[in-house]
Amino acid sequence: MKPNLKRAFTFFDKADIEDKEVKVKTILFGLCFFHSVMLERRKFGPKGWNMRYPFSMGDLRDSAIVLNNYMESNAASGKIPWDDLKYIFGEIMYGGHIVDNKDRILCAAYLDNIMKQDLLEEAELFPFCEGNAVSFKCPSPTTYDKYIEYIDTECPPETPLAFGMHPNAEIDFRTKQCEELFMTLQEIQPRDGGGGGEGAYTVTDAVLEFMRKVNDEYTLDQLKLNIDDIKGKFEDTPGPFQNTFLQECERMNALIREIVA
Repeated sequence: MKPNLKRAFTFFDKADIEDKEVKVKTILFGLCFFHSVMLERRKFGPKGWNMRYPFSMGDLRDSAIVLNNYMESNAASGKIPWDDLKYIFGEIMYGGHIVDNKDRILCAAYLDNIMKQDLLEEAELFPFCEGNAVSFKCPSPTTYDKYIEYIDTECPPETPLAFGMHPNAEIDFRTKQCEELFMTLQEIQPRDGGGGGEGAYTVTDAVLEFMRKVNDEYTLDQLKLNIDDIKGKFEDTPGPFQNTFLQECERMNALIREIVA
């Protein structure tokens, strides 16, 4: 979340941000947060979105242009057209990629939580975080550098709560991440190669040479993780995160045993 939010905000020029009206600065920050959420939910697979939608910086750029145009046209009245902005962001810009009705409802729910009058009063940006020790509020209007500093210092560590998801969503994400890592490691293990041109140096030969160097320079068996020692470092009874970590440690040991064999 933090790198995506920082990347989204720094997409805009410093001089451009500094010249904006205070209301536009705040709404633009909220828009950058919304953009980050839309992108980051994709890593949770079907729990995040039913499809891997191609949200991009182009959506953020075009939404910011629409925001500026609407604010300029409504400058005389002083009112912020929240409903218009939410419709354009959620149904046209980002919503133009969404084809699933439930995903469209989810997108609208995020905009309802962010794009409202409370945003101008340092509103809470994390949805459904009541009762949890995690919070991220929209900062008061400030300078370009201060916005970046705020993101660096105040944005909490990565948590599914930032997306309105249950903490267990991270367990599934991390498990799949580890499985992909292990599958990659297994794919580069040395295997009996087929016939080839005599004297040809193939990719398989390169991988075999690399694995031989690994086995020569390091004793993989000594790299096994001490499960009992890890368990002894837990202060309390292991929770779901700790149990998942232990399972992945045991899987890593099994993989090392397979490579050594």
